[in-house]
Amino acid sequence: MDRCKEEELHEARLKEALQRMPSDEQIEEMGSRFKSIGEPSRLKILFALAGGELCVDHVVEAVGGNQSAVSHQLKTLKAARIVKCRRSGKKILYSISDWHVMTIIELAKEHLGCE
Repeated sequence: MDRCKEEELHEARLKEALQRMPSDEQIEEMGSRFKSIGEPSRLKILFALAGGELCVDHVVEAVGGNQSAVSHQLKTLKAARIVKCRRSGKKILYSISDWHVMTIIELAKEHLGCE
């Protein structure tokens, strides 16, 4: 490929890259969500909640650890709008609110064995 054609190709690729680029605000939001799900105990909580809503006591039992730590992690996931909660009598039940995040997590899990 001659130099002129290569330059045109790179300019076209640059134009496409700029068109696909999310806004700075969107990039910030995505980074925040990835940071929220990147912590191992939060990943465990999300896997536990993937089967349906659970109260804090059952989340603690599913993931190990203590109630205070799990509650803190649930608060972080809720602030990131990845989980939601509702009251049922005296219990607060947590569930996944953004299933797209679970799709990303499941895809990452599938690729653990890839080289």
